Amino acid sequence: MRLRQIALVASDLRRVEEAICDQLGLEVCYRDPGLTAFGLRHGLYPIGDRILEVVVPKQPGTTAERYLERRGGDGGYMILVQTDDLDAERARVTEAGFRLVHDGGVVQPTTGPGESPATIHGIHVHPKDVGGAILSIDQANPPDSWGWAGYDWQYHSRTEVVTDLVAVDIQAADPAGLAERWGRALDRSVYANNTIALSDATIRFVPDTDGRGDGLAAADLLSTDRARAGETIELCGFRFNLV
Repeated sequence: MRLRQIALVASDLRRVEEAICDQLGLEVCYRDPGLTAFGLRHGLYPIGDRILEVVVPKQPGTTAERYLERRGGDGGYMILVQTDDLDAERARVTEAGFRLVHDGGVVQPTTGPGESPATIHGIHVHPKDVGGAILSIDQANPPDSWGWAGYDWQYHSRTEVVTDLVAVDIQAADPAGLAERWGRALDRSVYANNTIALSDATIRFVPDTDGRGDGLAAADLLSTDRARAGETIELCGFRFNLV
């Protein structure tokens, strides 16, 4: 199981997107017209073979709008992890007592004669059950595709400023308790420092230091310029730590 995408929520997509492209050196790869059915607009931006997403509510009553209200503005929203056996994960998660709020997928068009279409399917765990952020567990076929980002997202991946996303922080009033819930949802051990290790990234559970409540708060990005390691860029109510 690996970390494949994180999503932020904002009230103004254009303003946040301009800052992301300017300060992180990223590029828009896709806008899914199907999100209008959920009352959302969004943009997706590749970081290596991972994806950063920003969603914006465009009608009342969306989960994204409730996140903005609950946390007092822009911030972290969702974590998507990739598995190679979604059926097994779905059975395990529901047996462990977690509710699902979404179970669906897409098929991307082929890009050439004789090619098989890429597919992706994911489940969303109820945010009240897992806490801190929406958790999505997804299976892509082929595994190096990622249908949520369109069929040619790799073409838009840029590496002038950052090349990878290697860790995320979820802040909480009770970091140990939240880590235990995520450990059960992901079927991963929780280490003594309230950390969960995926195959290629780390999820850290840290104290709430800004009074905004439980939520996805920061991510570590691998910097192209090693001299910038230790720098923090604040965008969309979120901290990007260059490492």
